[in-house]
Amino acid sequence: MQEIKGRYVDIDAREIYGAVVTINEAGRIERIDRDPERDRRGWFILPGFIDAHVHIESSMLLPVEFAKLAAVHGTIATVSDPHEIANVMGMAGVEYMIDNARHTPLSINFGAPSCVPATSAETAGAVLNSQSVADLVKRPEILYLSEVMNYPGVLHGDPELLAKIAATQAVGKPIDGHAPGLRGSEAAAYAAAGITTDHECTTAAEARDKLAAGMKILIREGSAARNYAALEELIDEFPDRLMFCTDDSHPDDLMAGHINRLVIRAVRGGHDVFDVLRIACRNPVDHYGLNIGKLQVGDRADFIQVDDLRHFGIMATWVNGQKIAEAGAHLMSDYRPEPINHFNCSPKKPEDFLAAPGPAGGKIRVIEVTDGEITTGSLELTPVLDDNGRPVSAPERDLLKIVVVNRYHDAPPAIGFVTGMKLQRGAIASSVAHDSHNIVAVGIDDEAICRMVNAVIAEKGGIAAGRHEYLEVLSLPVAGIMSLDTGPRVAARYGEISGFVRRKLRCGLEAPFMTLSFLALLVIPKLKLSDRGLFDGERFQAVDLWV
Repeated sequence: MQEIKGRYVDIDAREIYGAVVTINEAGRIERIDRDPERDRRGWFILPGFIDAHVHIESSMLLPVEFAKLAAVHGTIATVSDPHEIANVMGMAGVEYMIDNARHTPLSINFGAPSCVPATSAETAGAVLNSQSVADLVKRPEILYLSEVMNYPGVLHGDPELLAKIAATQAVGKPIDGHAPGLRGSEAAAYAAAGITTDHECTTAAEARDKLAAGMKILIREGSAARNYAALEELIDEFPDRLMFCTDDSHPDDLMAGHINRLVIRAVRGGHDVFDVLRIACRNPVDHYGLNIGKLQVGDRADFIQVDDLRHFGIMATWVNGQKIAEAGAHLMSDYRPEPINHFNCSPKKPEDFLAAPGPAGGKIRVIEVTDGEITTGSLELTPVLDDNGRPVSAPERDLLKIVVVNRYHDAPPAIGFVTGMKLQRGAIASSVAHDSHNIVAVGIDDEAICRMVNAVIAEKGGIAAGRHEYLEVLSLPVAGIMSLDTGPRVAARYGEISGFVRRKLRCGLEAPFMTLSFLALLVIPKLKLSDRGLFDGERFQAVDLWV
C-alpha cells in the first residue's frame, strides 16, 4: 500500500479538499479518505494530462523516448495516430510502434491509419486498404480510426474510404476527422458519415459549424500549427466537447512542455480550472474509452501531483500506481530496438533540379507560407528566369525553389516555388515530409539544394542544412523519420540545426523544419508539392507549375 497525501482535485464534484489517496499493490486506488488538515497545504492531486491527437513520429523520437519527455510535463496518456510510419513501412510500421510502446509505462493508445497514402497524387512507401484497416480496428490495442484526411472522398462517397469507416463503426470505435476549412452543410455531411472529431479548425466560426454538426473539437498547439488563440472563446461554452492536442510537436518544443502548457495558458486566461481540467484530463478518456483512471476508488492509479493550480509545476507523474517522473526527471528504463527503414533512391545532380521553361511573360504558381500555420496560400507570380528561360530562385524577392524527391525509388524530382520561407542563404532538406515522407528541400540555388538532398539520402533519412561547404545533419535511421537517440540529445541537436538555419542561413521562420515538413502535405489547402508535382488542395487535383 502507498499513501499519497495532499489536496485532492475532484473534477466531477468541482471541489478541492484535503485527502489521503491509498494505492494498493495492484496499482489501483483502494481508498480516498478526507483529511481536513490538508485542506490548505500539500501538493494538489489531480488526473493526468492527455494529448488527444498526436503523431509521436513527428517528435523524431521512438515512443519510449517520447514518453520520457511527456511524463515530466504531467502527460499520462496519448491518443496516437501512427500514420507517419505507416506511410513509410505499412503494417510493419504500425507493429513497430505498438511493440515499442509496450516498453514504456505511459499509456500510448493507437488508432488505425485511415489514409495510407493520404492521396493518390503522391508516392508513399505502402498502402493500407480497407481490408487492412478492418483487420486493425478489430484488435483490442487499436482504439479508433485515425484522422480521415481525405474529406472530399467522404463527401463524394469514395467506396474504399467509406468501407474503412463502416468497418470501424461495426466494432463500435470512434472515428477521427481532419477537415481544414470545412463549413456549413459540408461539415454537417462529413460528420453525418460518422466522423466524431476535428483538430484542424483555425477559426471559432469553423469550430462552431462542426460543433453544431455533432463533432468534438480538439484545440491544437503544435510546433507548426497553433490554434489556441483562435479557439479559446469556446472553452467556457463547450467544456464537455473540447480536448487539447499537439498533433505534431518537434523535440525541442517537447522538452519545453506538452499539454501542461495549454492548461497553464487557459487557467491564466481566466477560464474555470475545473472546465480546463475536464478538457485536458477527462474528455479524451470518455470519448475514446481509454483504460485510464479517473482518480476515483477502484480506478487505476493514474494521476499527477502539482505545486499549485496556476503554474502547474509537475512534482510527480503516476501511471498504474507507478511513479514514472518526479521533479523534472523521468524514472523509466531504456529500450533500443533495431531500426526499420524504406529508403531506395540514388544521389542526385544539380541539373536534376532544373525547372521547365514556360511561355514568354508567363507566370508560375507559388506556394505562400505563413509562419505558424500549416495551411498555405496560392499565388501567381512572374518568375526570375535564367538564360534558358527556366525559373530560378530569387532570394532577394523571397521566391525560392522547392523540390520533392521520391525516396522509395529513383524518379525525376518534382519542382515548384515557394514564398514566405525567408531563407537568404544555402538550403534545407528533410525526409520528415508529411505524409509520404519523401525528401523535401528549399534553397537559393540548385547546387545548395542538391547537396542537402544528397546529405539526407546518405543518411537514409534525416534533416540537413548548409551553405557552401558547411553542412549540418541530424540522422533519422528509423523509417527516415525517427532517431534512436535519447530525447534530450535529439532535441539539442535539432535545436542546434534550427538555430543554424535561423542565424547563419538567415531564415525568418520560427520553426523552419516543421514548416518545411508540411509543404508536401496535399490534404492541407491551398497549394502543396508532392513528388509528382503541384497539388491544389481546394480543388483536390494536380496543377501545373506554369499558369
